[in-house]
Amino acid sequence: MILLLLQPNWKREFKTYLNPCFLKIETFLPMAGQLKEVRNRIKSVQSTQQITKAMKMVSAAKLRRAQDAITQMRPYAQKLQEMLSNIVSNTEGDTHIKLAEERAVEKVLLIVITSDRGLCGGYNANLIKLAKQTIADKYAAQHQKGNVAIWNIGKKGYESLQKAGYKVDATYKDIFLNLSFESVQAAAQAAMKAFESKEFDAVEIIYSEFKNAATQQYKAEQFLPIPKVTNSSSSKKSDFIFEPAKEELIAELMPKILNTQLFKAVLDCNASEHGARMTAMDKASENANELLKSLKISYNRARQAAITTELTEIVSGAAALQG
Repeated sequence: MILLLLQPNWKREFKTYLNPCFLKIETFLPMAGQLKEVRNRIKSVQSTQQITKAMKMVSAAKLRRAQDAITQMRPYAQKLQEMLSNIVSNTEGDTHIKLAEERAVEKVLLIVITSDRGLCGGYNANLIKLAKQTIADKYAAQHQKGNVAIWNIGKKGYESLQKAGYKVDATYKDIFLNLSFESVQAAAQAAMKAFESKEFDAVEIIYSEFKNAATQQYKAEQFLPIPKVTNSSSSKKSDFIFEPAKEELIAELMPKILNTQLFKAVLDCNASEHGARMTAMDKASENANELLKSLKISYNRARQAAITTELTEIVSGAAALQG
């Protein structure tokens, strides 16, 4: 008996058994079962692609609102931060400012801002990695003594750092469920009170600064004590006229400016999250397209191999009958 295979690339689909009496050809599992498996995979990938496209559209809509909020807020916050640093730098020795008091760092607070949900690429992982790296590089001795505390804004950072064995606090982790200036202000004021009461000697914010939908810059920024401006080009003090009294004005302005700084960081992270998720879902949709092309090619090859097998069986049966 001579057997002609029309699909030489699918030789692996066949087994040949040699018997003293006859030559028997049979497939692995039935080819129909293999075709069904490929069809199911194609449907699964198509369903996933629909989800990723929908998530991309939702994130794009949310990104526009979040981007508008941070772009309007950023110039105001930056000018306030500049003014605050200048005041602290130029009133040194004249007025005792508790929130700018520098002392030996024994206890540290990190405010780590992440998102509540995943599916945004490496966004959360990069923030958590930066928090761990900051502790390892700057506060290793304090961490060994158990003097590094972490306040989480966002569930992903809380869950990951808690699992890693860090000293975390979940008081403010749900801020993104109802994002507002008041909710962020409560966290900022709690941090200021803890610093003034010497519960912590330094406070840093770990967050991502929004650049555009595809780019975020991950930063560890000093929150307390208030950083001073170092200007080597001029040792001359800026000329500020305080009205009302300097102490009263500073006591009133500083908490408000610090509230604004933390709120800006939260808005930056909110926009960064939606930008990262939109980019990740766009890439996922492209990958689904590539996978669908590959699966359709596999399906067509399997279907052709099944047809070849059926034709071979018909020809073999006819030859046997003619006998």
